[in-house]
Amino acid sequence: MFDFSIVTTWIDSLLRQTLGLGDFLSILIECVLVGVAILTAYALIAIVLIFMERKVCAYFQCRLGPMRVGPWGIFQVFADVLKMLIKEIFVVDKADKFLYYLAPVLVIVASVGTFSFLPWNNGAQVLDFNVGIFLLTAISSIGVLGIFLAGWGSNNKYSVVSAMRGAVQMISYEISLGLCIISAVLLTGTMQISGIVGAQGSAWLIFQSPFTWIAFLVFLIAGNAEANRGPFDLAEAESELTAGYHTEYSGMGFGFYYLAEYLNLFVISGIAATVFLGGWMPLHVVGLDGFNAAMDYIPGIIWFMGKTFAIVWILMWIRWTFPRLRIDQILTLEWKYIMPFMLVVLALTTVWIALV
Repeated sequence: MFDFSIVTTWIDSLLRQTLGLGDFLSILIECVLVGVAILTAYALIAIVLIFMERKVCAYFQCRLGPMRVGPWGIFQVFADVLKMLIKEIFVVDKADKFLYYLAPVLVIVASVGTFSFLPWNNGAQVLDFNVGIFLLTAISSIGVLGIFLAGWGSNNKYSVVSAMRGAVQMISYEISLGLCIISAVLLTGTMQISGIVGAQGSAWLIFQSPFTWIAFLVFLIAGNAEANRGPFDLAEAESELTAGYHTEYSGMGFGFYYLAEYLNLFVISGIAATVFLGGWMPLHVVGLDGFNAAMDYIPGIIWFMGKTFAIVWILMWIRWTFPRLRIDQILTLEWKYIMPFMLVVLALTTVWIALV
């Protein structure tokens, strides 16, 4: 398969050798190019996901969804973005100004940070440390602070209740997410994301152990809760808490939360595709060399995006199928069932590795 590091090496040699730029300027230009690429992909994927969510929702509710702005309603999202950009930004009189403005920034930082770890293709990964999975989970935890500070800093009782719900829910389900990822780390023997993908060259992780399917399904459930998606959207329960922790936000303050919600959905799906479905690795079947060779012709980015959007569709399907749970039901599900169950699965995975 094509190795994207050839392109990055060529750009680096172009800046350093052909143009004669020093190390500082070369690294600076490369960082700017990478930053622009990340933000561009971030914005484009958000637009696609918002449009996809509306159409999927409409399909499940037996209606058409946005149809008026552009053919098939494809420009409706752009119209909404323009409206959000020109909206007035106001602040509640007795709000904590510092926390109020800091909260959306933390949410976006966490979202962009985790987005940067996704492996798009062979050699096309922005951040790839030897403890990449550990850093990814650590950076994603910053988003909890953004939700909690938004509710606390808004000086709104509905927002405070929402922030407490969101923080408790996200902190609780991070444990199950971590246990699922640990099981994958045990099977691959590395915390480096490129190493986890490389270990799935002959077979995706869900086919390497009888317990990996369970970890994958639990990851989807816990990831849905981590992203505050239905049926785990208690922090934004409109019938109870208006708009939840971002009730007092307007303009791009609200836009940041709206944007981060959809990108967190993509990040959760991308991590699931990377850890359990091989990331950009094609589907290989042992013994079918001709089939495997044909699969290798499909670009890695097609594999990654196809797997990720398939999981996104499943999570959207879940959201628009199941009713919203109560907060006590959500916490009971995690602490009494999912987490103990995953501890058992993790122990069985360790025994499986030792025996096989």
